[in-house]
Amino acid sequence: MKRCLFALQRNGLPPVTTHNVVDDWNDPVLTHVRRCHLFNTIHDRVKIVFHPEFLSSTNPLFGLDYEEFVRGCHLGVFPSYYEPWGYTPAECTVMGIPSITTNLSGFGCFMQEQIADPMSYGIYVVDRRYISLEDSVKQLAQYMYDFSRLNRRQRIIQRNRTERLSDMLDWRNLGIYYRQARQKAIRQVYPDMVDEEVEIRARGGSISYPRPFSEPPSPAASRLTTPASSRHGSDDEDEVDEEKELAELAASN
Repeated sequence: MKRCLFALQRNGLPPVTTHNVVDDWNDPVLTHVRRCHLFNTIHDRVKIVFHPEFLSSTNPLFGLDYEEFVRGCHLGVFPSYYEPWGYTPAECTVMGIPSITTNLSGFGCFMQEQIADPMSYGIYVVDRRYISLEDSVKQLAQYMYDFSRLNRRQRIIQRNRTERLSDMLDWRNLGIYYRQARQKAIRQVYPDMVDEEVEIRARGGSISYPRPFSEPPSPAASRLTTPASSRHGSDDEDEVDEEKELAELAASN
């Protein structure tokens, strides 16, 4: 075992990618990594692990399915310039992982319409529609920096809130909009064929989430900026807070 460990030691810098990429000088990801001088030195505050392959439980490096890997992450970052819906942030939400999306994706716009304060529920929506690219980049960086300042207790609260949104993304609720689109298309072509009862049933209803009553897990609002474990409470106290929030949410609806 010791012989194997010593064989893995290297004198140079650790690589930024897990694979030997063909024509790596023209790879867009590695090109930007070099441009930003992120070479995994001891002084780099940002470390890069670029894995250019789909995840699988048979992978000899990670050995994890996609869902297992996502659940082990703290934050998903998907600053799409355009996406009709965007499954990746939705998958993070269902698994209780906060994520960053944009208002040029269907998911980001949907969350802004349904949630009074998406950020309190772990959905960070970058504005790529109404502000310049430079300001969008600054906003994205600020979101990531603010999230890195959350302590353990704040992250637990936010993950619980994020997973609470999974019911909103269930097909029972999202299917309503598909049925509405179908009824609208039929009405345009065959107005006499639309069943009024079916049309009313297709309208359904939407779930609306208000701003949480308790203190939001934002470092600016709570004045807690240390990334270390919280000294103000335990995991049991977090569970009590969540039960109180659920009761308040049910009362508001």
